[in-house]
Amino acid sequence: MKKFISLILAAGLALGTFTGCGGNSAAEETSSNSEAVVLRVGAQPYPLYSSIYVAHELGYLEEELEAVGAAYEWKEFKSGSLVNEAAAAGEVDMGFMADLPAIISRSTGQPVEIISNVAYGEKALAVLVRPDSDITSVAELEGKKVAYTTGSYTQHLIALLLANEGLSLDDIESINLAAGDQAAALTNGDVEAIVTWEQYVSQFISDGTAKLLADGTGVKKGNMITYFETDYAEAHPDVVKAYIRALNRAGEYIEENPDETAELAAETFGVDIDVMKTILSHLTFTTELTEDDIAEITKVKDFSLEQGLISNDIDINSFINTEYVNAVNAE
Repeated sequence: MKKFISLILAAGLALGTFTGCGGNSAAEETSSNSEAVVLRVGAQPYPLYSSIYVAHELGYLEEELEAVGAAYEWKEFKSGSLVNEAAAAGEVDMGFMADLPAIISRSTGQPVEIISNVAYGEKALAVLVRPDSDITSVAELEGKKVAYTTGSYTQHLIALLLANEGLSLDDIESINLAAGDQAAALTNGDVEAIVTWEQYVSQFISDGTAKLLADGTGVKKGNMITYFETDYAEAHPDVVKAYIRALNRAGEYIEENPDETAELAAETFGVDIDVMKTILSHLTFTTELTEDDIAEITKVKDFSLEQGLISNDIDINSFINTEYVNAVNAE
């Protein structure tokens, strides 16, 4: 992260765009302002959430929170399930993740609500096979070992793709593997295919580890969302809206400065600049929650219930709260 900050500051000197943006974490700010409301952020260091990292690193989040008398603490986790655990333990006030892990959290009784999108991208999640694989269609995965992370939104993708071929998850041998372990399993021949997300999709294709079999195009929108603890959001609505404003600023920056964003973010996420450019091209960064987004998340909820990923149904109308993002986007 320090390298990313250094790159940002260097770019700022060259471009004249970052004057006055501090590189210090807002968590440090809280120690000198004990009266500030503190937002504890459950973060995940993946390019899917580039807009939030831009907001964090360029000072947008700090600035917007300071404007409403708040500060924040930044805590990183390797998966949405770990963010869920931290939320359940009372260690974070909000988190960002794919739609399915958020649904799982709510179904367990955790009082969280989706307050905004972060990004979406049909090409940002995909099924990959070895470069020398003879498999050319999803239908040919029948009876094969396929690795994905159980409870992740890639499980929904592979189920949808199989359904389009008249198949189901019962027709493949599902292997539960974390994204970071999938490349080795594929290369070693332990599995015939993996289902993963960015940065791994573009990285594995670029370095020759895998080739694309199918992605979410026309099948799954791939929503990344932000949820807040409901009690926290109700107590501090200005903080929620400040967070959304920061993301909107970051989204605008990414759209207007794609090359600079790719250069700066590549260091943070451990990929080369060209791969980062591809990743960013696969994603649309927006906080807006449209009727289409709500319909997509509802489909994921229904799938989760059917597959036994959740045992309790949830009320989408109370789970997705568009009040905050609509208020900000109407400003």
